[in-house]
Amino acid sequence: MSTDDMRGVLRTICQRHPEIGAEIATTAPRPSTISALSVLGTYQATLRQSFPYGDRPTSEYSYNRVRLPLLQLLDALRDYTPAFLPPNESQISVSLAFLDGATEVVHQLPNWESFQHDRHKQEAYDEISRAWALVLKEAAKKGGGYQVQYGGWDQKLAKHNELSGGKMHEAMAELRASTGWCGSGAAGGGSDPSLAHSSIREQLMSGNYTSAPIQVGRW
Repeated sequence: MSTDDMRGVLRTICQRHPEIGAEIATTAPRPSTISALSVLGTYQATLRQSFPYGDRPTSEYSYNRVRLPLLQLLDALRDYTPAFLPPNESQISVSLAFLDGATEVVHQLPNWESFQHDRHKQEAYDEISRAWALVLKEAAKKGGGYQVQYGGWDQKLAKHNELSGGKMHEAMAELRASTGWCGSGAAGGGSDPSLAHSSIREQLMSGNYTSAPIQVGRW
């Protein structure tokens, strides 16, 4: 029996017997962020290698050729994500680091001509967005969201939302609710006036003040 078959059997058992799933979650060795993302990267590579030559990568034929490795990647993503979410993971920075990498995986999922096939990616965005929202809510309880902003995770999430075409809306809503965050550029919103005033004051004191507009944010 292959590793994927074993994972499928184990998943079925856990679904039928939630108490067994809870026991496994609390006793099984915890994967590291690096190891989990490495495994997802392996599934990604298998998916890319499964695409047929000489055909449109968005076609029905291509989908049928890569359907199995695509579903295996999605299953692996669903299996790993809960291990990095509260209450299984208590360190917010670890949760956010995994979600950052996992969201990159979702960005790279194939786009399909068929809406029925493309739902895989849409559902993946919904799931990863809910995961971000859960971690951000927990971060707000522990430190008022300062850790999120201090680590630049607010900007990273805004970039993910931009790359997804606005599909990370649940996570963005929680970011605004828990931290009062306002982005710039594509993320929407304005800058914090107090930050701008502080920057101007520092320039005046150093003798480097100019009337040019101060840029806020990375984009």
